[in-house]
Amino acid sequence: MSKRKLSRQQQWRIEKVQAERTKRAEKRETQDRDKLDAGEYGPEQHGRVIAHYGRSLEVESESGSLHRCHLRANLETLVTGDRVIWREASDASGVVVARGARTTELERPDMRGVLKPVAANIDQILIVFAAEPAPQPNLIDRYLIAAEATGITPVLVLNKVDLLPESGGELRDLLARYEALGYEVVACTTRGESGLDALKAQLSDRTSVFVGQSGVGKSSLIGMLLPREEVRVGPLSAESRQGMHTTTTAWLYHMPDGGDLIDSPGIREFGLVHLTPEQVTDGFREFHDYLGYCRFRDCKHEKEPGCALLQAVDNGEIGRARFESYKKILLSLTES
Repeated sequence: MSKRKLSRQQQWRIEKVQAERTKRAEKRETQDRDKLDAGEYGPEQHGRVIAHYGRSLEVESESGSLHRCHLRANLETLVTGDRVIWREASDASGVVVARGARTTELERPDMRGVLKPVAANIDQILIVFAAEPAPQPNLIDRYLIAAEATGITPVLVLNKVDLLPESGGELRDLLARYEALGYEVVACTTRGESGLDALKAQLSDRTSVFVGQSGVGKSSLIGMLLPREEVRVGPLSAESRQGMHTTTTAWLYHMPDGGDLIDSPGIREFGLVHLTPEQVTDGFREFHDYLGYCRFRDCKHEKEPGCALLQAVDNGEIGRARFESYKKILLSLTES
């Protein structure tokens, strides 16, 4: 499909807006350079982005103080968790002059399909699910694939275990299947004095990010883990039994026992349109021992004779439910 041709007036408006943005950026850059040259900013110091609002940032200094900063015009947009070099102004505000190298980066596509980072320098992704709303294994698999693709360690967190039957029910069985694949799992509840002990131990001395469906209790967990912090928490929608989005800006919190936690906006569907079918396949770690052993080099793992993956499914060596989830995810890539 060919692109819609813009009218002369539409093209003029677009060029005018772009020119105005460029002019504002150049003016801000000139002002920053003049202030830096005039000594209006202090010496360079290290900091970390605690929250970001477009080109405005909340930067924490090494001493723990918070400063509202803006970016030099020549810097790319930063995300929560970034380590930066910044200089402080006389009014305690500041300007970020450089960004440190990122050890890891969590990305997801925006509404237009453009890949955007949402957090940086994180050690583990905590995939939270609960008894309510009903967990979707396919969504959990999507989070796991995203984590595998970035090299960030995923940890499955089952919240609200107090709502489970004594036998554990289907959710316990689901956890056991993921444990058998080598994924670390943590069960927790905000009820009871020891309900969060295992989760606290998992968070200690690491930088973590919570992901998961709305309503699984991410913000409530943070409220219990960080009682001194102000975290917006919303109830489940009585009509849909799905959580209403309550966290709009990613914030980095310091855990009392060590480690940092990034609370990012709740999302129902984690986009994977930026991944290739090969990356999705690699994201299923139980497939690794069979990849490369199909009869045909270009095997799509559908109905081809001699497919090592299909044979492993028939033999019970690969779970049929996970394989069906894999096929569903591949199909979603072609429909995107």
